[in-house]
Amino acid sequence: MSHLDELVRLISDAPTSWHAADYVAREAIAAGFTRLEETEPYPLAPGGYVVVRDGAVIAWIQPEATGEDSATLPGFRILGAHTDSPGFKVKPSPDTTTAGWAQVGVEVYGGPLVNSWLDRDLAFAGRLVLRDGSTKLVTTSAMARIPQLAIHLDRETDRGLTLNRQQHLMPIVATASGDSATTIVHAIAEEAGLSADHVVAADLMLADTQPPAILGSAQEFLAAPRMDNLVSVSAGLSALLEVAHQPAPDLIPVLAAFDHEEVGSQTRSGAAGPFLDETLVRIQHSLGISPEQSPRVRAKSWLLSADCGHVVHPNYVTKHDPDHHPLPNQGPLVKINANQRYTTDAMGHAAMAGWAEDAGVPIQEFVSRNDVPCGSTIGPIASTRLGIPTVDCGVGLLSMHSVRELVGVKDPGYLTRLTAAFFRQ
Repeated sequence: MSHLDELVRLISDAPTSWHAADYVAREAIAAGFTRLEETEPYPLAPGGYVVVRDGAVIAWIQPEATGEDSATLPGFRILGAHTDSPGFKVKPSPDTTTAGWAQVGVEVYGGPLVNSWLDRDLAFAGRLVLRDGSTKLVTTSAMARIPQLAIHLDRETDRGLTLNRQQHLMPIVATASGDSATTIVHAIAEEAGLSADHVVAADLMLADTQPPAILGSAQEFLAAPRMDNLVSVSAGLSALLEVAHQPAPDLIPVLAAFDHEEVGSQTRSGAAGPFLDETLVRIQHSLGISPEQSPRVRAKSWLLSADCGHVVHPNYVTKHDPDHHPLPNQGPLVKINANQRYTTDAMGHAAMAGWAEDAGVPIQEFVSRNDVPCGSTIGPIASTRLGIPTVDCGVGLLSMHSVRELVGVKDPGYLTRLTAAFFRQ
């Protein structure tokens, strides 16, 4: 349950990708890691290090410098995850009024189940950019709501809810009179104790304010927002801090948590960007690894792409492959797809089975129906960029991309233990 407590703390403290990256950095620093700035040289000394780029973060444990002998070259063990979740991003100049209501313009980010966001108590969260160039992370109290139309005004709602993403998903924040005439950024700045005049720009998301909850007749489930993919970020962080006490001398454990996976990863802080590759190159340089030796190091490495998958849905069993029905609390999924939406091949499958056996953790296989295309992950993107053998895995969820997802209470701990074994082998 300690793993579950850590996950709940991360979810509660990280309503956005920027908060998640900051959380990882703060926890790593508290455990003795050193935060680095990308504008400065990276140190040569062994130890734990962490670097943040916007909503992405990379943390690693650096060993002693290597020698020229190829037998002493280390290998990377990289746990790849992502910090972002589907939802709603506040538009620039967002303030508008409609029929006496003050509303905020939002843009759909990624692929959320938009109906799950209706009639929720919503906060604003993200980062404010100040006039001096600094940033301030903010999370407000409940300020917004996307109200659903009463059934009396649409008798066909129960036969099929249709939501126009421009017209029907505008949150209300006030009535358009009196003090409510202030801008939403002004209200957010005031709640954060800042002068609105000092705010130049903002990256803001809507966030559900309902806290995580354990539920079920046997207390088997955790319901919470953003578990896709903070479950994997939490597991990677916990495992990295665990192995920091006794790292393997010939391995370099790395947690790489990217932003923008939900919108394709094609950014400087996404898995398709240069962040991880640049960091690995700088680590290798610190260790005295030459450009000629670099491909040999990567050939000895593994990337474990950890992103959430699907457990079987009891009300929609026909949406799942008939021979693969993963269940909660029965272990992480090894994700397989012939069309390389997931990267796992037989070698990777066998490797993951070995890590799981070493950790004493069960695993389950996941494959989609042929007529229900699966999603994808950072795995194919990062492995293509890096050339490192990759396995796709993750904890199984119900209600993926809902404002509140559901996971078995044992599975986050299973993934943490599996990741720790991965970092050691």
